Amino acid sequence: MTDDRTAPAFPEPPRDDLAERLTEVFDLVGPLYRRVHRKVEEAAPIEGLSVGVRAVLDLLRARGPMTVPQMGRAQALSRQFVQRMVNDAARQHLVESVPNPAHRRSSLIRLTGPGRAAIGAVRARERALLRRVDGEVTMADVEACLRVLGAVHALFDDVDVD
Repeated sequence: MTDDRTAPAFPEPPRDDLAERLTEVFDLVGPLYRRVHRKVEEAAPIEGLSVGVRAVLDLLRARGPMTVPQMGRAQALSRQFVQRMVNDAARQHLVESVPNPAHRRSSLIRLTGPGRAAIGAVRARERALLRRVDGEVTMADVEACLRVLGAVHALFDDVDVD
């Protein structure tokens, strides 16, 4: 007698079929990223944040103070680009540089009060927009999406962005 509780709900597709379906993910992710980018830019006059500055603020909100190289690695962006975004955010008093006890020459960048408020307002607006996603999407769907994107992301961890 077999235990049906351990059997997969769907048979595993051949690896070539899986690879083909994963290319469809890329076909959606690129245009989706560009559309979200444009949507964030449309709202830039509201919060005064570019997409790059928004990304820096959100990363600092999630992970706490970081160095510019750490942020670059985390976002798969060049250190130079991240430095420009940090400089933009600093000019707006959204971030500040503080001494790094682990490395004297590489300061930590942290959010200021206005930076926390700005990224909080952006995220609240984005959550309000995302609440409008089709009601057919379940939390299990989102969990599966995150698992798949995480696995594909890990495949490209060795790509140098600097």
